[in-house]
Formats: sequence, structure tokens, C-alpha cells
Amino acid sequence: MRCGWPRMRPSGPDRLSFQSMRSTLEQGMDLAAVGEFPLSEFEERVGRLRTIMRAREADVMLVDDIEPLAYFTGYERSVSFYRAAFIPLLGEPFMVLRSLDITPFRECAWFGDAVGYRDTEDAVAFVAAELKRRGYGAARVGVDFGSHALSVASFRKLEQLLPDARFVDMTAVPWEARLIKSELELAHIRRAAYIADTAMSEICGLAREGVSSRDMSAHAAGRYVQLGSSPGYVGPITYGKGWGFLHGFLSDTPMVSGDILHVELVPKFRGYSARLMRSVVIGGATDEQKVAAREIVRLQDEQFAAMRPGALASDVDAILRDGLLRAGLRDSYDNITGYTIGFYSQQPIRSSDFTRVFSPASKWKLESGMTFHMYTSAQGLAFSESVVVTPDGARRFSTLERRLFESGPAARHAAG
Repeated sequence: MRCGWPRMRPSGPDRLSFQSMRSTLEQGMDLAAVGEFPLSEFEERVGRLRTIMRAREADVMLVDDIEPLAYFTGYERSVSFYRAAFIPLLGEPFMVLRSLDITPFRECAWFGDAVGYRDTEDAVAFVAAELKRRGYGAARVGVDFGSHALSVASFRKLEQLLPDARFVDMTAVPWEARLIKSELELAHIRRAAYIADTAMSEICGLAREGVSSRDMSAHAAGRYVQLGSSPGYVGPITYGKGWGFLHGFLSDTPMVSGDILHVELVPKFRGYSARLMRSVVIGGATDEQKVAAREIVRLQDEQFAAMRPGALASDVDAILRDGLLRAGLRDSYDNITGYTIGFYSQQPIRSSDFTRVFSPASKWKLESGMTFHMYTSAQGLAFSESVVVTPDGARRFSTLERRLFESGPAARHAAG
């Protein structure tokens, strides 16, 4: 995809200033080395979708959720105005969107057939008219009924305006098509993980009494952009005691000894994200915290080792969930222990992808090439990794040490 993604080969004075900011960690990573997606990759994605369309006898597929739209076309845009791509069984896809957005679409997408409507026109009515004009007025139209972009009102209007069409249930199909990543997608996630590692390492070194979570977030935001990520959400950076603060908010209040700084970084490289959690104990960790951190890491490592093709997701989940409960590190475990990661829009409707999750009810099986954000917390300490499933178990994208960090006189040293 070419949609304004960074070209990281600055020259002249810009290159000199850019190089001067680079840390030792940055020396071996060249953003330009991660190639853009070729036409053949988009054709392969569409081919897999068409296989399912044939099986369900759909003549044309409506794709309107932001992330699947980017996956199948190379273009992403918010749903401020309704827009959709249509992928027929035969022939080139076409796009219906605002006239204002046609040029950006053609700069990003792998195909150029796009029709635009004026802002004063009814977008859904225009879509229906375009389907009729192209001969799909009485077609079997595939629809993801779980789409975040297609409201109930919009769908009812389509039904009303296309009385001879039949809408085929393709719920979750566009999302599930994204589960297994290509080698180039993995390279994008790996690059995002490098950004997370660099920012996390620096934050763990900067955290101390007297600074705030806003200070830490500001540092991460700047480093994201310098390292090739698009500007956007940094991730939860909070602090407190206990564990209820993990999904809290930025604070301007200076940290004090005994606080636990929770850092979850979610950088994106050309839209592909890697996520990483670590904790920093301000002023030094207690013996209890050190023991808890070692046990959390041990159980999660055991979980990673079990993440092989064919493994049942609920079994993988139980390793960590049951282990922490048996160890007395948690009284209850209400949340999931992992979820799908991949491409995230710059304008997301949802900030996480729960196409696949790890819970006691997860009766699906892992496949090689699936990618997940596996996370856990106990005693106010949080650890997470972005991983890819391989025949040898889950492989981490991050290279950062899996340990508890401390600030203060003993800062930069492992706490367990």
C-alpha cells in the first residue's frame, strides 16, 4: 500500500539530523528494506475471498469495514461518508465513494475503477443505483452482517432500493481472510515491533520519581514518528498501585516511590501493529513483586511453547489462566489472554481485533502464520508479546528482555 506511508531515506541536512537522533538499537534497521505489497499479493487475497463467494453462491461481495477494505484494495478511509468496494466473482473490483476521495483512492488502490458521489447526494442510494447500473440489481450480494461500517438503517435502505437482490450472509469472512499473514505482512509487524522495543527500552530508562505518564507518552509519540510509525495513539501508559489502573488514563501527577508504571505500546508501521507491555516499579521492586514477575513470565513462556498449528485455543488459554489462579496471583480471571493483531486503520472504529481470542470458550485451532497479542497481568504487573504461530511454537516479534524493570538508584537493572 502506498497511502502516505513513510519513505525513510532522507537526504541532505534532514538525513544528518535524522541520523544524529538514532540510538544504537536503530543502526541495523532500514525502513526502506520492508517492501510495499505487490499486485500479486492483492490478487491472492481477492482469490481466496472469491473461493468462499463461489461456495456460498455470491455474485459480488460488498466490503466496507475499514481494515478489510484496506486488505482487499490497499485503500482505507473513515466512514464519515458511506463508501464500499465491490468484488465480483469475475472481473475487476470497483469502488463507490465521495468524489473528493477518488484521487487518493487511485493513489493507493491496486485497481482504478472508482465512481464518486457529491456530498449532497445520498451515499447509500448512490451505491444501490451503481449496483443496478452495473447489472447487479438482481444479484446475490455478499454482506458481512457484522460490519462496523454498515448500519442497520443503511442495510435496510439497500434492501428497499434493491428489492430483486438477495443478500448472502458472509459474516466475518473479510476479517477471517486476514488471519494468516504473508511473509511481507510479518515483515511489517516485525518493523512495528522494533519501534515498540526502541521506545519501550527508552521509557524504562527514563521512568523515575517526579515524571508523569504524560511525559512518558510524549516521548513515545515522538519516537514513533522518528522511527517510521504514523502519528496516532501511543497506547495506555498509566501508573498506580494494584491492577485496576492498567486501562486507565494519562496523568500529569508526578510518580512517587511505590508506583507501578504500566506501559503498553501499540506502534504501527504502514498500518501493521505490534503491541508490547512492560512494567516499571518506581523506586525499586519488592521481593513479592520480583517473585510474581518471574512466575508470570514463566507461565506465559509455557503458553507460547504450546502455540503450535493444531493446538486448541482454549487449551493454550488455560495454561496461563489456570496457572496464575493456582499460584494465587489472581483471585479471578475475567479477561481474555490474547487476540488477533495485524493491520489497524489510522481511523479505527475499534482499537483491537477480536476476530480470534483466547478464552475458555475458544474452540478454534491455531494455524501457522496467525499473529496475536498475548497479554496478562497480576499483582499490578503486566507483560505482553506480539507473536506469530510456527511449527515450533509462538515466536516473539520483540527482542526486549522479558523482565520487570525498576527505577531509582538501581534503575536499568533487572528486578527478577
